[in-house]
Parts: sequence; structure tokens; C-alpha cells
Amino acid sequence: MSQTTKKALVASLKKLLVLKPLDKITVVDIVEDCEVNRQTFYYHFQDIYDLIEWMFLSESTKALDGNKTYDTWQVGFLQIFEYVEHNKTLVTNIYHSISRTHLERFLGNETYSLLIGVINEMAKGMSIRDEYKNFIANFYKFAFVGLMLDWIESGMKEEPALIIERLSILIHGDILKALNIYRTDSIN
Repeated sequence: MSQTTKKALVASLKKLLVLKPLDKITVVDIVEDCEVNRQTFYYHFQDIYDLIEWMFLSESTKALDGNKTYDTWQVGFLQIFEYVEHNKTLVTNIYHSISRTHLERFLGNETYSLLIGVINEMAKGMSIRDEYKNFIANFYKFAFVGLMLDWIESGMKEEPALIIERLSILIHGDILKALNIYRTDSIN
């Protein structure tokens, strides 16, 4: 029952986000649309931002499932783009509101999760400290999130598959190259 209520609150939030920006939506708006009381909302979530994070996490887990390997990272990135594109109005209203940091955090967390999976796979058998793996993942995370935010800012006009293709060409072999540079036995 708890998941059903959470999903109903998300549905109400999404419905409201089509109509107005996030910073104009209140908990009262959500509970009235969902036909529950405020106590029910606060039983499940601390605030609207907590609801947004839960929504992004629960929906993105499905999108990225199984696509965190070197052979499938492009599919994982493409699915993040497609998720954003499918929720264009919602994402745009969140992006243009005061709470844009929640969208950036979501994109950053999902991208990092995907990248660290790829990096750990590629680093098998190599002697590389975790701090270097994290550095590489964060470097590429910021590049990807920057591309995604620019794409959102420009109205999501460019085809996601084309962006992923360009990104793939650009970084082909670079992660392995970075791992080789940071091998413990090659750093003085």
C-alpha cells in the first residue's frame, strides 16, 4: 500500500508540473489533487524535494537496469536522455525552478553510478586506487551532466542518439587510457 500511495503522490506532482513550475507547487496542491491528507504526504516524504528524489530514483532505476558495463554504457546514457525527453514538461519545469539542484543531483548520481560500473569493469586486474577511479568517474560525470543540461536548456531539440554517438566517438578509449595513467605501479 505504501508504494501505491507514493506512486499516487508522484502522479499528482507530475500532473501539477505540467501546469506550473515546481516553485509554485505546494504540498497542499499535491494532497488535494491526490485526495489524501497532509499527514499522509508527510508519512511518506519530508517535503516536495524528497518526493522528487524518490520519483527520479524509482523511475531511473528501471531505465539504467543492466546498462552499466563498457559494452552497454551508451544504452544507459541514451536511456537517461530518453527518460528526460519522455518527461520533458516535468523536467523543464523543475529545471527552470529554484530546485534545479535536485535535477542536477539526480543526473549526476545516475551518471556516476553508470560510469563507476564501467570503470570498475575496465579496471579489473589493474592496481588502481579507488580515489583515482572516483576521479575519472566524476570527470566524465560532469561532462555528461553538462551536455544534458545544455540539451535541456536548448529545448531538447537534438536527437539523443546523435549526442550519444558523438560522445562515444569522443571518449572512445579514453577511460582505459586514464586507468593506465593512474595504475599504482606507474605513479611515483
